[in-house]
Amino acid sequence: MSNIHPDVQAALDAARDLRHRIADMRERIDGVRARRPSPSGLVIPEVDAMGRLTSLYLTPGTVDRFDSPELVNEIMAAIRESTADAARQYQSIMSAIATEATEANDSADASRTPSEAHS
Repeated sequence: MSNIHPDVQAALDAARDLRHRIADMRERIDGVRARRPSPSGLVIPEVDAMGRLTSLYLTPGTVDRFDSPELVNEIMAAIRESTADAARQYQSIMSAIATEATEANDSADASRTPSEAHS
């Protein structure tokens, strides 16, 4: 039989649940990848949730089709679009997590007795 006070057990359970939610959030964020093509469609970068460039694909012959400033513009435009898309995905995840947390708190508050709510 456990000698842990019910309030301490509740805090430990809440901490465990929080760790699981944080791990789930990190897994979702780590899975974010955005691949938006350049205006010509010849350049496709891959950007993660933190806006880091993780990959860059240039179709064969792309370097020969553009002069240096044009190629830079193609690459940068694609990276900007991919970064914006990754940011949208990140915000969507964070909004969903905030909603889930609010619903969990509301549910926990609703399950408390009136005397627990005032203590």
